[in-house]
Amino acid sequence: MKESTKYMSTNNPGMKAGSETGSLINHVYSRSLTPAPEAGMGATILAWTDRYAATIVKVTPQQIHVQRDIPTRVDTNGMSEAQEYTYAPNPEASIEVFRATKRGWRNRAGNGLLVGKREEYYDFSF
Repeated sequence: MKESTKYMSTNNPGMKAGSETGSLINHVYSRSLTPAPEAGMGATILAWTDRYAATIVKVTPQQIHVQRDIPTRVDTNGMSEAQEYTYAPNPEASIEVFRATKRGWRNRAGNGLLVGKREEYYDFSF
């Protein structure tokens, strides 16, 4: 019998809309129920309005280490919000460290981390 996926509870209020993120999607993602992080799992770095696909490379009780993936845009929508990508790991990428805080996983720049989902999004309005 396969063991069920363990999920981390999210009692944190997430990224503050308007002061920590300018994106409603990033705010919602930062509050999402996520699977327990494991090395090799996909993740999304949540910036002001952009999102960056990444791979988890190391997990400790208080830290998650990630490397950004190489995204390749595969749609033909131009400067649009409808964006589709494929992803490849980038073992040469620098490692970003996210620490457990009262407001979720954060790096030194204040970006959030969504565990268990790879997503790239570029906001062309900035």
